[in-house]
Amino acid sequence: MLSTIVDAFKVPELRKKILFTLAILALYRLGAYIPVPGIPFQEFATAFQDSGVSMTMLDLFTGGALSNFSVFSLGIMPYITASIIMQLMQGVIPAVGRWAKEGESGRRKITQITRYLTLILGLINAVGYLFLFQSAQYGVTFSTEVPYVLTSLLIVFTLVAGTAFIMWMGELITQRGIGNGMSLIIFTSIVSRVPSAIFSSINMEADMGFGIAVTALIIVVVLICIPAIIFVERAQRRIPVSYAKRVQGRKVMGGQNTYIPLKVNAAGVIPIIFASCLIYFPAQIAALFNIGWLTSFADAISTGWVNWILTLVLIVFFAYFYTSMVFNPDETADNLRKQGGFIPGVRPGSATVQYIKNVINRVTLPGGLYIAVIAVVPSILFFFTNNQLIQAFGGTSILIMIGVALDTMSKIESQLKMHNYDGFFK
Repeated sequence: MLSTIVDAFKVPELRKKILFTLAILALYRLGAYIPVPGIPFQEFATAFQDSGVSMTMLDLFTGGALSNFSVFSLGIMPYITASIIMQLMQGVIPAVGRWAKEGESGRRKITQITRYLTLILGLINAVGYLFLFQSAQYGVTFSTEVPYVLTSLLIVFTLVAGTAFIMWMGELITQRGIGNGMSLIIFTSIVSRVPSAIFSSINMEADMGFGIAVTALIIVVVLICIPAIIFVERAQRRIPVSYAKRVQGRKVMGGQNTYIPLKVNAAGVIPIIFASCLIYFPAQIAALFNIGWLTSFADAISTGWVNWILTLVLIVFFAYFYTSMVFNPDETADNLRKQGGFIPGVRPGSATVQYIKNVINRVTLPGGLYIAVIAVVPSILFFFTNNQLIQAFGGTSILIMIGVALDTMSKIESQLKMHNYDGFFK
């Protein structure tokens, strides 16, 4: 792997993309420590330590920016939520569904609406946090030297601007860097919390030696699980395809055999991200209205058996939903017919469509259950141990980190093969 990284830096174009991506991510991490003007930083940080479980999880996805009340406190969640809404709208609103099929022009329309929706959701969240953090729970008080209205407007504007800036940085990485910018930002947020979680795990026990042993055990278990997760992430169900021979003049076309690769986990980490956003969305609404019962409801579905069941169901649902969005059996069967291809033993047309649908359904269920179990089991362990390292190294975090890492490595791999270098996957 080290030689592959060296090879990557030998390619000027790839080196620029990697350095550009790292620079943007460093800028993102810097913004997580720049506090919003007008906030008593130390008092707020102390009060945030006693916040509920839902706020702690939101802080995990912002890389600690929320607990610092920094300019990036809203994190990437408004954009992710907006993306979920637009994905759902493709199946509900015919016009949006047509845009998704129009190619580049349609994607630009969807992207533009997603941006506007992100700013609207960011504004709602910013106002909600402003009210929440002035409540008795946090007790943030503004300086009397500046008018209250002016300070409030400054805080809300700063938070929304921070969200817009994160969205811009993510798109910059996608366009000019390596990998998916939004996924890399989430990856960076999660990884940045690991060092502090390790120290917290060591110090949570009265006997430091026992704390070190527990922490080492957790890390060893995680390292053992990573290869197994990578194996499943790269697993495929291959549908065999044959092409009939065609004679054009003196040339014989077709006649070869190939396959349609269907990944066991075709949706990647998207179901986990979508499920997490929906589960912690009530916490964002509770932050807006600051209603006791709504906050209690948000905390209830953020931990315990309700959270575990809800997470499992939502992940499996989104695994099917997202797979159906990215893989269309009708289009696949039609393309096979046009190219003279067929699945051995299956009649062309509707029979081929139904066969592909059946295979997708059979593959998606174990794939969805696999990522659901990996996401839920660490949550159960954290519930009984309260070890912060299990939360930081939870199934959701591990799957997101591995999924983003594999996707980024695949992008680098394709770039290296263009320049005749060996990639990561040999």
